[in-house]
Amino acid sequence: MSKTYSDADLEVRLWSEIRKSHFGMLAAPSDDFARQCAPMTAFPEPIEKTLWFFTSNESDLTRAAGDGGAEAVFVFQSKDQDLHACLSGRLHLSRDKERIDRYWSAQVAAWYKNGKKDPNLAMLRFDVAEAQVWLSETGPLKYAWEILKGNLTAATPDIGEHVRFEMRH
Repeated sequence: MSKTYSDADLEVRLWSEIRKSHFGMLAAPSDDFARQCAPMTAFPEPIEKTLWFFTSNESDLTRAAGDGGAEAVFVFQSKDQDLHACLSGRLHLSRDKERIDRYWSAQVAAWYKNGKKDPNLAMLRFDVAEAQVWLSETGPLKYAWEILKGNLTAATPDIGEHVRFEMRH
């Protein structure tokens, strides 16, 4: 399949999809990788190339971020399942009161019994450096055709694009 999106267009689409869905898996790779991976709700800031996450002071991700930050990845799938992404960058612990106020909601409040003053409340700031995006906009009929064709011939199914790009700052 020929490339249908420029890196800039794909970046805009990626941020838009994250804003629509918000949910993904955040991981800070370590020797005990499974402990450092968790489902999280992302609050995107495309201009700054950051994602923000509410968390607990006691979470494995908070400990991984520590005071100096840590390498991390955020794995995301769009609601329509036609865009999959893995974002890499640096994760930092934050107590940014402005971001807490900006993203606070009833859903967030349910996790913190003392509200915004909960002593366990913290935020993680994820500075995105690079993204890998897989697009599979084929639809079910084209997908089925490509799988059938791949099984009947030596052709690899053509079901989308895979693009890697650095975030534009």
